[in-house]
Amino acid sequence: MLYVYHVLLTGIHLMRTGEVQSNLVMLNEEFRLSYISDLVARKLAGPEKSTLDDADIAFHESEYQRLQAELQAAHDASKLPEVPSEETRAALNELLVQIRLAVRK
Repeated sequence: MLYVYHVLLTGIHLMRTGEVQSNLVMLNEEFRLSYISDLVARKLAGPEKSTLDDADIAFHESEYQRLQAELQAAHDASKLPEVPSEETRAALNELLVQIRLAVRK
């Protein structure tokens, strides 16, 4: 579930602010979803592949649907361009080349 929330909250934040923030704990400072802290604590306390009971599954399904709609609304309201400019594309390409070269060293 943490992976699902990570993707949704990162996307909503990106669409709203234009900033990539991929730390779920930091994202939750903005979203203030109490169950995120609970899920993080649960992951840290036990096996990563623990199971949820039926009531938890129903709750998280509902939250998934709600956040999916929020992500779509944030996308619809976003001022971000649909495609990057050529300048941005070139800068991103250069960044990726530099990262790959650094990893090889």
